[in-house]
Amino acid sequence: MSEVRTPGARRPSVHGAVGHLAWWWAFTVVAVVHVVLLGAGIGPWDSITKCLAAPLLIGWVLTTGAPRILALALLFCLGGDVFLELDGLFLAGMASFALAHACFITWFVRHGALERLRRSPAVAIVLVGAAVVLVTTVWSGVDDPVVRAVLPLYALMLSGTAATALVTDRLAGFGAVMFLVSDAIIALTVFERIDASPTTDVAIMVLYLGAIAALTAGGARLTRFEPAVTV
Repeated sequence: MSEVRTPGARRPSVHGAVGHLAWWWAFTVVAVVHVVLLGAGIGPWDSITKCLAAPLLIGWVLTTGAPRILALALLFCLGGDVFLELDGLFLAGMASFALAHACFITWFVRHGALERLRRSPAVAIVLVGAAVVLVTTVWSGVDDPVVRAVLPLYALMLSGTAATALVTDRLAGFGAVMFLVSDAIIALTVFERIDASPTTDVAIMVLYLGAIAALTAGGARLTRFEPAVTV
């Protein structure tokens, strides 16, 4: 049995590899600049740089042939970033991020996450327990009945991404856990369980930016383990 190469397939050129790496350098620069601006309270540039991060990762996905579902997930992350910068659109931001998590979960499930979770149910149990603890902690501070209805579902989506990622790819799993912690800090500040401050703002964004980078890189490398075409 021998592996069949796709006709015309070739290894990326050095020029192409450098070009692809440039997306990550640009993302890193934007991320660092955003965190500095955020910590210094310099607006609106902190908001602008925040909304530039996900598009740079989308550019990398689209130019490297990485799975398009990751680009879709990042597009929904961008939607969440934009909505959360606008007054009165907190629910829209939650909805957009929930769709991003649906994309990530779908991708990891396609790579056997459910079967691995059946063999290691403790991972899901711990993460669902963490979601329950978070929702219980902030529940009394949630006044909006719509937010009360969707908050448990969103917390489960966060846990679902973390659980499916952790059993599929370590880097992606690390990213998913960072995403969960970032959103947990947001919930604790928005619903007044801890005081919002420049420190918490920076922590939220460092975790979030690291999360989408790790989920993208970890999710993309799963394509290397897809079954080869053989004869």
